[in-house]
Amino acid sequence: MAHDDAAARTKKVSELIADERQAMLTTTAPDGTLTSRPMAVQEAEFGGDLWFFAEAGSRKVQHLAHDPQVNVAFSSSDSWVSLTGRASVVRDPAKKRELWNAVVEAWFPDGKDDDGIVLLRVDGDSAEYWDSPGGRVATALSFAKAKVTGEQYSGGDNAKVDLP
Repeated sequence: MAHDDAAARTKKVSELIADERQAMLTTTAPDGTLTSRPMAVQEAEFGGDLWFFAEAGSRKVQHLAHDPQVNVAFSSSDSWVSLTGRASVVRDPAKKRELWNAVVEAWFPDGKDDDGIVLLRVDGDSAEYWDSPGGRVATALSFAKAKVTGEQYSGGDNAKVDLP
């Protein structure tokens, strides 16, 4: 039964991020400072892998050489996902061509064969999600109900997930 629950929670994480194209990637600088920046998600292969394009000489790539532990955060109008894992720099021309698209080309106009462009692969270890079906209106109604009844606000569905 526990395996079925874990599989269902992993599937839930996958569903919550399936249509998300933007995420916040947090890395750790050599001095220990956390740095977050928006990144365009190229592919989410759940079980837990995420792919991003980056400049080979960028600070994020330098940070990963020091400490590959990352956090990737997703947010929509009714759900949030925080995924932790380890990132690696991938220099695979075939994978770059596979993931290349018009949005990426806007950021990297020299094209997919530019050696200064690398892929970042995040292998997810775990995730936590919060899902409030119905969005802001349902959340506001739940807050009002909690206030009137004196019961604690539930916040919707929340779970921690160990990714395969």
